[in-house]
Amino acid sequence: MKIMLAEDTKDLNRAVCAVLTREGYSVDTAYDGEEALRYIIQDSYDVIILDIMMPKMTGLEVLAEIRRRHILTPVMLLTAKAEIDDRVAGLDAGADDYLPKPFAIKELLARVRAMTRRYTDFSGNKVSYDDINLSSDDLTLSSGNSVRLSIKEFELMHILIMNPDIELTTQYILERVWKTEPEADENTVWLYISYLRAKLAAVGSSVSISGSRGGSFKLVKQPE
Repeated sequence: MKIMLAEDTKDLNRAVCAVLTREGYSVDTAYDGEEALRYIIQDSYDVIILDIMMPKMTGLEVLAEIRRRHILTPVMLLTAKAEIDDRVAGLDAGADDYLPKPFAIKELLARVRAMTRRYTDFSGNKVSYDDINLSSDDLTLSSGNSVRLSIKEFELMHILIMNPDIELTTQYILERVWKTEPEADENTVWLYISYLRAKLAAVGSSVSISGSRGGSFKLVKQPE
């Protein structure tokens, strides 16, 4: 599972990153809000951890921008004990949890696990379509190369592979991948289709995803 960690205190950032990596998570780190936002716009994560007080953009500003962009990834805010108003503002703006500093690493890990429990078990360890393989063991998509997927990317790619050459409507995808998230809409589906198109290119696959925003999507093999 993939985590974005944005914390401007370098020692804390490195320590938390080391613990999360040791627990088996794939972690990208940022030291200011603008850097964090660039990562989040370019890739999909299962959990985003944002310090509220960061240079260039605060955690609250990053949160507001990603929600404006229809990115529904669970967000945990790291807050100083005195920032009570910011905690409330963060929850009102769409944060899923907050953790006051200083915090115990065990508590951070417990909260991350709680935020990723929505992962669905899939039958079989690997499914394939043309030159791509999708593994549920480590949530990887592979062809010439391999790349780690977020849970939602995995679920979307899985449903595309299990329905080869079938046009899947945006509504069909919403009902199966985002069935417990009523705030998800066609923009959410389009965002994750864009993520997967970039991942297919990154692994060197000849497979592509056809379709446009609000319409239907399917996997397409490159003509020989």
